[in-house]
Amino acid sequence: MNRTNKVLLIYTGGTIGMGCDPRTGALEPLDFNHLAKNVPEFEQIQPDIDTFQFVPAIDSSDITPARWGEIVKLITKRYYNYDGFVILHGTDTMAYTASALSFMFENLTKPIILTGSQLPIGQLRTDGKENLMTSIELAAAYHSDGRPMVPEVCVYFNGHLLRGNRSTKQNAEEFNAFDSFNYPHLCEAGVNFTFKEHNIMQPDYKRPMVPHTKLDSNVTVFSLFPGVEERIARHILEAPGLRGIVMRTYGSGNAPQSSWLTRLLKEASENGAVVVNVSQCISGKVEMNRYGAGYQLKDSGIVSGYDSTVEAAVTKLMYLQAQFNDPNLIRKHMNRSIAGEITIDEF
Repeated sequence: MNRTNKVLLIYTGGTIGMGCDPRTGALEPLDFNHLAKNVPEFEQIQPDIDTFQFVPAIDSSDITPARWGEIVKLITKRYYNYDGFVILHGTDTMAYTASALSFMFENLTKPIILTGSQLPIGQLRTDGKENLMTSIELAAAYHSDGRPMVPEVCVYFNGHLLRGNRSTKQNAEEFNAFDSFNYPHLCEAGVNFTFKEHNIMQPDYKRPMVPHTKLDSNVTVFSLFPGVEERIARHILEAPGLRGIVMRTYGSGNAPQSSWLTRLLKEASENGAVVVNVSQCISGKVEMNRYGAGYQLKDSGIVSGYDSTVEAAVTKLMYLQAQFNDPNLIRKHMNRSIAGEITIDEF
């Protein structure tokens, strides 16, 4: 592969580029140049670094599918000018963005690494510098034949490189903000980089990368709990225009054996909504054949989410709904791994 020895650094927003308003004490986005001033180590980085800043900066709580489309267009336009891309992003929805981008970049052949920080990069104890510098190095890392070490959408945080669509924010206060509970890390960044090459996906380098910019967000997340009321569930499951439902069930995919719930779910499926069963547990997988409380869901036309995160299931539905009108086709593709988001060979 032809290498450029260049990395594009994209600042969307987030804590890493914030400063403290002296009047209110609240964190507010600063100009992107603030990052460069606080990271003199930039001059020691081997690849050349170009930067792009979203103006105004995006609070990650305000990220939308339209913004994901903008990021895809931005990277696609510059795809062959850089060896890799680093996206600075707020942590609250980083796993959603990483998951969405993993589907929107079909046959990705270059690293796209999302990172951020728990403390602003200008603060003394910031985790931002290490996250930023290491992400740039990982985006520029390559094999002897020129192929990138990690041609995936990833999240890097606190020494760990994670597959983006397997990542979940696990902690709001500590530096180990992210983990991938159902998939091994792709690289451990200690004194040296230890790449887990057998865990890293490999694209078809003979084929081009195909970008997708459209998503259909007619999706909801329906979380079960003891005492869930029929009238409230009905409003959710019968919402006009609803095409996809990520249902967070108990344990290995179980739900209350209430006749009204079974009926509502079956009606939703028959009316064209794709219902995906995802466990509320942060680790483990859905096995609807394991207990009667799960088997009834399978009998109602509900699709297994396997070991998917909620973030991956939601964004995968958005992606597939933009590709297909036929709910049966969407169900079929939900049952296969598109970008390494689920493990199906053990089921």
